[in-house]
Amino acid sequence: MNPIAPSARREQWIGMLGFFALFPGFFFYHTALGLGKIPAVLGGYFAPVSLLLLPLLFFCYTSKVRQDRDYLGKSDLAFFLYLAYFALIVGVNAIAGAKMTVVTNHLLGIIFMLNVFFVFRMSAPDERRFRLMALGSLFAMSAIVFAYAIDGAFYLAPLGNAKTPESLASYQGFSRSYLFTFALAITCTRARSLRMLLYCVAASTLFINTARSEFAAMLFMIPIIELYYTRQKVLMAAGFLFLFLMVYSNLEQLLSMLPSNRILELLDLSHSSSANARHHLSTYALNSIAQFPIFGDYASYSPGLYSHNVLSAWVDTGIFGFLFVLGILIVPAIPLFFKGYFSRDRSGAFILAFSLCCITLLLLITSHYFTDMLIGATMAAFSSYRYGMTHAHHRTSDIGPPASRHPHLYQAMPGAGTARI
Repeated sequence: MNPIAPSARREQWIGMLGFFALFPGFFFYHTALGLGKIPAVLGGYFAPVSLLLLPLLFFCYTSKVRQDRDYLGKSDLAFFLYLAYFALIVGVNAIAGAKMTVVTNHLLGIIFMLNVFFVFRMSAPDERRFRLMALGSLFAMSAIVFAYAIDGAFYLAPLGNAKTPESLASYQGFSRSYLFTFALAITCTRARSLRMLLYCVAASTLFINTARSEFAAMLFMIPIIELYYTRQKVLMAAGFLFLFLMVYSNLEQLLSMLPSNRILELLDLSHSSSANARHHLSTYALNSIAQFPIFGDYASYSPGLYSHNVLSAWVDTGIFGFLFVLGILIVPAIPLFFKGYFSRDRSGAFILAFSLCCITLLLLITSHYFTDMLIGATMAAFSSYRYGMTHAHHRTSDIGPPASRHPHLYQAMPGAGTARI
């Protein structure tokens, strides 16, 4: 039995609406745009849809907090405090005459992170309808990528069908939507056979989509999830090590079977123009930090030429902002690992929070900007897990058959065998 109050169900519906509007909705909108089926009625989609959703999500979240004070956890407050600090930095520098393009991008980044936090905080991925919609969206997105791939790569611009090609998303936008949907679908999938299928489909899709960061993040999730769900962790770890050694020893043969793709640059980043450009941007960020180690040097770069890692937080928000964003991610990761990862109980809410935390840190260290929306998703998933552990009156369920709670009927009904007086 999984009782849910009507008010809680309303928030869950709003959260589900927000998630599918922001992520699968983005993917399908830009697919229709790239195929010339629709004009760019919503421009690039994500910004206008986020602005439309923000009042509704904010109202529902604050309504939930008013009804249940425990819903506002410490991780919620830490995240809001970080956004407030970031907004203060942006506001002060905007008044001081900072580049308005950077200021606008940062304000949108704050809104995006806040929206994603609300969406993940209020959603209920363990609900059957949500899971089925996530799985359906994931398979539909994969089908689109496979159907419209050209020479082993998916990008709709070369088709030349878009009525407004300047509004068409890059491969990064498509891969972002796919990774978010995959993360929610895979972490609540209890059946191992279905997880194996999803891994294969997701790896193929992101490979064709040529998104190196998201492809690496998806692969990084596999051992995290499988080691969590297995009871034989040492045996599973040995299996992953054996698989890695087999792939490494037969790497040249495997590569000859794959189409040419920028994903393969991950094997040798020295030949990647993108990786070399990111190295130079990181060097520039380190020089800025060396000159302004305390407060940073806000918007000292041309728009778009920022460091593609967490050093970007130090440049724009100073050392305090840099430590702040790392702190709100690392502090939850430590108790999640030591108190939950080796627990005998299995929880989709836990592994969603932990795996998001891991891939967010990975991407911030290697490739993503500090306004990455995964930060909001991670904080919300952690807060939802903590709330469920301490205050909720029901446990989350997973895709797959539920575990038997009582081997025998008399254990479920202690008084079944006693005579009534």
